[in-house]
Amino acid sequence: MSGGLCVEAPALRIGQVAQASGLPVKTVRFYSDEGLIHAVCRSEGGYRLFAPAVVAELGLIRALRTMDVPLPELKRILEVRRQGHCNCNALKSSIQTRIQSIDQRLAELLAMKAELAQLLNSWQECGGLKHP
Repeated sequence: MSGGLCVEAPALRIGQVAQASGLPVKTVRFYSDEGLIHAVCRSEGGYRLFAPAVVAELGLIRALRTMDVPLPELKRILEVRRQGHCNCNALKSSIQTRIQSIDQRLAELLAMKAELAQLLNSWQECGGLKHP
């Protein structure tokens, strides 16, 4: 972000970006502070001003965050995208890793469910275990 005033048009204020992206202003500000999105400059009043393309980037960020892609990985994906390189392999790799993580968690939850069902099936009304 440049230190001077904005001469580029059109630039969106943070509230406009938030409204267009469907995210709270606080979240947009957080992503800006984390370096995931960049303001092009500041207004005379000191407001961050963003290029309209930031709205599409926030859509991608939102989609990847729903997959629990960590912020450093998100930043890397966005940087590659901004350089005009295809990042399909990076995205596919992130998605595959997330699928594997979900599969592992599902297996853990199913094992826990089976243990709880076994405990419940062997339960006596007095609170102890049934004797075979």
